Amino acid sequence: MSEKLRVLIVDDDRRMTHTLADILTASGCRPGEAWSAEQALEMVDSEVFDCILSDIRMPGLSGVELHREVRRILPGVPVLLMTAYAAEYHISQGLEEGVIGVLDKPIDIRLLIELLATLNRMRTVAVVDDDPDFCRTMGEILAYRGFQVTTISDPHAAVEQMAGEANFLLLDMKLNDISGFDVLRKIRGRYPALPVVLITGHRQEMAPVVRQALGLGACTCLYKPLVVAELLGKLGDIRAEQLKGILRTR
Repeated sequence: MSEKLRVLIVDDDRRMTHTLADILTASGCRPGEAWSAEQALEMVDSEVFDCILSDIRMPGLSGVELHREVRRILPGVPVLLMTAYAAEYHISQGLEEGVIGVLDKPIDIRLLIELLATLNRMRTVAVVDDDPDFCRTMGEILAYRGFQVTTISDPHAAVEQMAGEANFLLLDMKLNDISGFDVLRKIRGRYPALPVVLITGHRQEMAPVVRQALGLGACTCLYKPLVVAELLGKLGDIRAEQLKGILRTR
C-alpha cells in the first residue's frame, strides 16, 4: 500500500518519542509525537491514526486511560502499551480492556516493526453489495480510516475479484437474485480463512440464512443502517487477534 502507516507515539520522555519516531520514519511509517495522554487526545481528535504506541506511566492520564478514550473516539484503532516496570498493575488492566499488548522497555524494535508491518498489510477491504450508493459510502468511510477499499456491486463477480486481494470482506446477504450465503460458500471454497463480516437490512427475513453463514465461519452480522463505530470496532477486533498471535509466539 502506498499510504504510510500513521503511528502516534505517546511518552513523557521526549528522547524516547524522538528516537522511536526516527526509527519508524526509516521503516516507512509516518509517526506523530505526543508527550502526554492529554496532548495525544487533542491530536486524535483532529487526525486519524492507524496505531497508537503509548507509555503506561505518565503524568496525568495513564496509557490505559488513554486507550479508553481512543476506543471511544477512534474505535478499532489498535493500541500498544510500553512499560519499564515488569510488575506494572496496569498491564493486566490494559490487556483486559483490549489493548493489543504491552512491550517492555527497552523496546524490541524488530518485534515492533514486525507488528506494524503486519498491521500495514491488513488494510484491504472488499465491500460486496448490490447497492452502489452503499458501496460508495462505505468506500469513503473506510478509506478515510486508512483502508484500501474495493467495492463490488455486481453479485455475479468472480470470487477472485471479490476476495483475491482482500484482508476483510463485507458481504451483503441479499444480492438481487443471488443469496449472500451462496456467495459465501464459493468464497469459503477458495479462501477458507478470509474474515467475512455479513451485512443485511432484513434482520428477521434473513435470520435463518445468517445463522447458516455464521456456521460457515463468518465473523459476525451487522445490520443496516450500519453503525460505523460498530463496523470499525469489529475490523479492529479481527486485526487485534492477528497481532496478538504474533505477541503470543514471543
